[in-house]
Amino acid sequence: MAAKTNKAREAASAQRAGTATAVAPKSFLDKYFMISARGSNYSREIRGGFATFFAMSYIVVLNPLILSGADSSGGTLGIERVAAVTAFVAGILTILMGAWAKHPFALATGLGVNAFVAVTVASHPGLSWPDMMGLVVLAGLTMFILVLTGFRTAVFKAVPEGLKTAIVVGIGLFIALIGLVNAGFVRRIPDVAGTTVPVGLGYDGKLLGWPTLVFVVGLILTIALVVRKVKGAILIGIVVSTVLANVIEAIGHIGPSVQPGKDFNPQGWSLVAPELSKWGAPDLSLIGKANPVGAFAHLGPLAAVLLAFVILLSIFFDAMGTMVGLAGEAGTIDKDGNIPNVDRVLLVDAFGAIAGGGASVSSNQIYVESGAGIGEGARTGLASVVTGLLFIVAMFLTPLVHLVPFEAVAPALVVVGFMMVSQIGKIDWKDIGIALPAFLTFTLMPFTYSIANGLGAGFIAFVLIRLFQGRAKEIHPLMWVVAAAFLLFFGIGPIEQLLNVK
Repeated sequence: MAAKTNKAREAASAQRAGTATAVAPKSFLDKYFMISARGSNYSREIRGGFATFFAMSYIVVLNPLILSGADSSGGTLGIERVAAVTAFVAGILTILMGAWAKHPFALATGLGVNAFVAVTVASHPGLSWPDMMGLVVLAGLTMFILVLTGFRTAVFKAVPEGLKTAIVVGIGLFIALIGLVNAGFVRRIPDVAGTTVPVGLGYDGKLLGWPTLVFVVGLILTIALVVRKVKGAILIGIVVSTVLANVIEAIGHIGPSVQPGKDFNPQGWSLVAPELSKWGAPDLSLIGKANPVGAFAHLGPLAAVLLAFVILLSIFFDAMGTMVGLAGEAGTIDKDGNIPNVDRVLLVDAFGAIAGGGASVSSNQIYVESGAGIGEGARTGLASVVTGLLFIVAMFLTPLVHLVPFEAVAPALVVVGFMMVSQIGKIDWKDIGIALPAFLTFTLMPFTYSIANGLGAGFIAFVLIRLFQGRAKEIHPLMWVVAAAFLLFFGIGPIEQLLNVK
């Protein structure tokens, strides 16, 4: 009897600590998602699913704005249609990730790729939205094949452990910066005067507006709850901040910082002013509109291939870096540095590019904001199923999305960023062949606002330094291939000029 009691206490202690332990499953769902085995429980997974949704729901509002421009023929995708399809595709893919790959990783339209798509359409007179989305589909199909052949998984395994840790740290810094920028606590400094400092505190060096106060209050509350080890600390912080934001907006009518036809309001909400929007039936007519061969006809084979190559490299390495960082924070990487069901994770991510392009909302990928749910305790795919279902609901009930401004979820991203950066001690700082590439990796991710840029600099530096050290034998053959690919990625501008590609 005493032995059984001790085992039960050990299991309960392990669950509270969020560590995996061999606990007998309690139900079919528990066994299927390995909830007890990963040291979690239903309440943690559900809370984590909600936290992730609230942290990334802004994409339903932001993506339509990024993809709102007209193409060469004057055609537009339509804000309402893009919003509906963005939520729908994100919901389906996130459910697939949770139910099949069984990880707490949510997917949605990738920031960076969608901006690249929008700028490319605007700057190429012969290109239409279906043509550009067709290139995204081709990049996704190529990545899907690379996963099926095992190449993408092999690349993941070829990355040294020190660089994998640097990826976790870099994504933590990136997440924290996203939170600070979303809250208006850190802002870009206009470069009219030719300043050398790209960002600063608040607006003109001052913290302004009620939205910033919402962020500060939310951050203090979230930190206090985390320090006190309150269950649901991150989700509670989001909910309380959201309530405060809605009360302030109802009383003060502050409005967003950017509104059509009006001057910039530095004291307004970052993007979404909290409000209860009207119900509208979703329009999913964009699905299936992509044209995979259109760009080749309008731009020529060489220009089309180069554009598809840039998209492929971005989604290939962004997702790999994000996956490593999130899995490291969730504690699902084993002692050999492997992630369970990694092939399934990468297949779903590759399918995200195909589905996103095919639905005209740009490539979908694993979101770093999934860290909000992991920080809440999510460890399994059940959390992703919850997040995915909430996206499907959001497709019909836009008020659920519009109620939560950036400033309400930003504190969660800052706290989760801290949790991920805390792994920096695992890097071997005495080995410059790992330390310097690691440093470049985790500094360039936030500084360039791109996971892929940080990975590229770190991988290239690792290969070069090992070569300079006379330790080339320690470089995995695939690291040479990846470093060469990143050299092409960083040199795409000069290559286009050399080949006279416009």
